[in-house]
Amino acid sequence: MKLLSPTQHKRLNEVTGFLLLSLGLVILLSLVSYHVQDPSWDTASSAHPLNLIGYPGSYLSDLCFQIFGAAALLFPFLIFALAWKWIRSEDLEAGAVKVIGSVMLTLSLCATLSFAPWRIFAGNIRLGGTLGYVLATRLVDSLNVAGAIVATATTVIVAVYLVSTFTLAKLATWLAGPAAWFQRRRDAWQGWRERMREQSLAKARQRDQKRMEAAQTRRSKKKGPGEAAAAPAVSGAALAGNSLPWETTAGAPVPGAEPSEETEYAEIEEIPICQVEDLPPVPPPVPIPVTAPAAPATRAHLFQLPSTELLNEIPGRNAYDEQELKDIAARIKSKFEEFAVLGNVVQINPGPVVTTFEFKPDAGIKYSRIINLTEDLCLGLQAESILIERIPGKPTVGIEVPNTKRELIALRQMLESEEFGQSHSHLTIPLGKDINGRIRVAALEAMPHLLIAGSTGSGKSVMINSMIMSIMYKATPDEVRMIMVDPKRVELGMYEGIPHLLTPVITDPKKATNALRNAVLEMERRLRLLAEYGCRNIDQFNKKIRKLQDVPRSLFDEQEQTQDEVKSLPYILILIDELADLMMIEGKNVEESVTRLAQMARAVGMHLVLATQRPSVDVITGLIKANFPSRISFRVATRVDSRTVLDVMGAEHLLGKGDMLFLPPGSSRLTRVHGAFVTETEINRVVDFWKEQAKPEYDQSFLIAPPSDDDANAEGEPVSDDQDPMYEEAVRLVLQMGKASTSTLQRHLRLGYGRAARILDMMQRDGIIGPPDGSKPREVLKRPDWLREVEDVR
Repeated sequence: MKLLSPTQHKRLNEVTGFLLLSLGLVILLSLVSYHVQDPSWDTASSAHPLNLIGYPGSYLSDLCFQIFGAAALLFPFLIFALAWKWIRSEDLEAGAVKVIGSVMLTLSLCATLSFAPWRIFAGNIRLGGTLGYVLATRLVDSLNVAGAIVATATTVIVAVYLVSTFTLAKLATWLAGPAAWFQRRRDAWQGWRERMREQSLAKARQRDQKRMEAAQTRRSKKKGPGEAAAAPAVSGAALAGNSLPWETTAGAPVPGAEPSEETEYAEIEEIPICQVEDLPPVPPPVPIPVTAPAAPATRAHLFQLPSTELLNEIPGRNAYDEQELKDIAARIKSKFEEFAVLGNVVQINPGPVVTTFEFKPDAGIKYSRIINLTEDLCLGLQAESILIERIPGKPTVGIEVPNTKRELIALRQMLESEEFGQSHSHLTIPLGKDINGRIRVAALEAMPHLLIAGSTGSGKSVMINSMIMSIMYKATPDEVRMIMVDPKRVELGMYEGIPHLLTPVITDPKKATNALRNAVLEMERRLRLLAEYGCRNIDQFNKKIRKLQDVPRSLFDEQEQTQDEVKSLPYILILIDELADLMMIEGKNVEESVTRLAQMARAVGMHLVLATQRPSVDVITGLIKANFPSRISFRVATRVDSRTVLDVMGAEHLLGKGDMLFLPPGSSRLTRVHGAFVTETEINRVVDFWKEQAKPEYDQSFLIAPPSDDDANAEGEPVSDDQDPMYEEAVRLVLQMGKASTSTLQRHLRLGYGRAARILDMMQRDGIIGPPDGSKPREVLKRPDWLREVEDVR
């Protein structure tokens, strides 16, 4: 066709080709950026089109896809081929044939695509378009499915013959070009790998030669009468090295023979051994006076924090033998080589309980192969347990091998550390030392709750004792109050009588359930109080209350008796030493209370610490686990227990006696920590120190069953006095005085602040008094003789 063929003017042909190229590009961009919600022939929309070509592109692409389906993508490439002919001024041979072939190719491709049941663009457009659907339907009606497929396939092949210069005879020649290119690339890759391998072998031979020369130099220096004195000090096991099976092949380094023991040690002698960091300087204990007490007025005196002199002296560190560590490194490498896991130990990090050997595997060694050799490595090193994990930021794998002698980590060392001293949190917990010997502490406010699990004797109780001791060293009774639940009756009884306790140590599961339910009520009361003062957390509330208390008041102020109405709120720590016993007796109530506290109590300064030796799914339920992002697992019996607590395996390989895996909040990476140890004698000294300063002021109302929703009748009668023995007397006092405030109940009835506030909430629920109004006393809604009328009705 003359119309499609280039002219005799090359510049005109190039301009025409460029225009055709631009047209094909516009069509291609409009097709690839098609969006079903753009304005089109069948979609009315006032929004600006997302199509790259705007309104023309949205209408054009919709028309092409609706008619031709996915075959519309063929159009821009046909235009590109025609533009290339015009740019090069090449005649279009048999133009009419190529036009007919293009039409046949488009129609047959639409029909072929319509045989598939798929739809494109969220199901709005058929794969072959409307035209393909009509053609495919007619063909199937006439030839059935098989005949229609054969007909369309034949048409596609014939159309390709007409449009292009493709022939089956040239297919092998056409495939030979790409195949030859891939072969050249493969040969170049193989040659590069071979050169890299030869360079690595040459460097390895040079290193071996240097090591052999160094070994010969050392052997020559050791000869003579002073040979025994020059030998390095090793342990007894190292002196009996001739009986070790991994050393029986030692001999002179000759061709075809195994390397000698001296050569083997020479290979690992250059491994750097990181020294354990020095202990931080011991800061002198500084008594911290309490400037903003959060307890009743009877406790408004200064407390003095205990001194670390009450604790035992810090024991010395155990010295490690460098030669023994290098011996273990050589055995690790030898054991891995038995299973074709090649690599080198590049660094040794001695720790207080375990030593970490950083093993760098060679290229091509999978991490899973190293993990699967854990038990074989335990057998080869004769170790109790070994943990293998990746080291973040390094291309190495950490192999944690237990030390022959474990270092005793004293609580005093934690409390005198810089990390503990610089923490401003009243709920700072000294976790212990990590595998590198660094001291690790954590703030319970950031957790904000903690779940501890571990088998018997793994170190749970010592961890809880260290936690309580650290709080007694960090906070006064006006800053932190504690509720201790000890169903086993033998773990927390030594703390009975310290002024930090909000209730006596609870051993009865029924009373423990009541305490948890009352803690929920206290949480709700605090939340209402924070909302009333426009505060988001307990710290903001306490700062605002201190500012209000510092404002001078007039001596003639009618509200002077209520100036202490609202006080600073102390943190409340709830410790449960055995959750399984409570879940067995009061499972539903305990789970509900624990879940509500874990979800909402963080802002009001109430925190939970749960410990259990049976980490099963019926104890650590899904609701409890979901609300405790911070967890600690000591050694457990099975990998199932480890997954229950930490969601991963590994806790079953711990060493026990304080060895733990800590899951910090907001992280999925575990940290191995060795917990601090504190003796019962040290605990008794600190407990006696606090008992001498103040007596505990228990809030017995926490042990009484809280009122249920239907305890008050519809007439607004007060609830029965079995809920609180002082309730009716408090009501009578409020009606006589005509005002209600916690300070009034505290002064006249000698109640604690928490109990007085709870009684006021009960009065508000029964309709006796109104809601709180800032620092003003509450309004009394009943007449002074109302209680007498109620008693007469009874």
